[in-house]
Amino acid sequence: MQNIEPYYNWRHLYVAEEDKYSPFFGKKYSEFEYSDTLYNYYIHPQWDNYGSKTMYLKILFTDYEQGFSIIEFIGEWNDAIENDIMTLRRNITDNLFDAGIKKFILIVENVLNFHSSDDSYYEDWFEQVNDENGWIVCLNMPEQTQYEFKKARITNYVELISLTQWRTLLPDIIFNAIESFDNRRLQ
Repeated sequence: MQNIEPYYNWRHLYVAEEDKYSPFFGKKYSEFEYSDTLYNYYIHPQWDNYGSKTMYLKILFTDYEQGFSIIEFIGEWNDAIENDIMTLRRNITDNLFDAGIKKFILIVENVLNFHSSDDSYYEDWFEQVNDENGWIVCLNMPEQTQYEFKKARITNYVELISLTQWRTLLPDIIFNAIESFDNRRLQ
């Protein structure tokens, strides 16, 4: 796990710790000191702790003009015990929403489990962004995690999309591809 880094090839375009609206503004990172763990396995120090004991994230890109943010995750999404969605909403997405972000692209290919609770936080988040013509998308969710997401009916609020080549694309191209997909789906 310590070798899985958040995607870093867009750092010339956006750095969360330099964004005054980011919840991680001003954070200092170590390349050598591994202190955070997921189930007793150290993770790369570039991942951000947002308050969950089972999942970490990295805000890869945010565009305030177009109103979207791309966030990568690692770990286990646990709403049953840890209420990760509540923590994500309160500590990350609500702050971004207040700064003008209405469209969220969550890269979840390294989220290997999902444990559901009720869907009220997802419903509330969906209504919040939908009222502003926004949306929430999970990219590249592993099949076993998709199964649990669908079983809990979270797909009523969050769209699951596969875009395996996302690392070869610029953030605007990813956003435009998802935006056109979302517009086709709504018509």
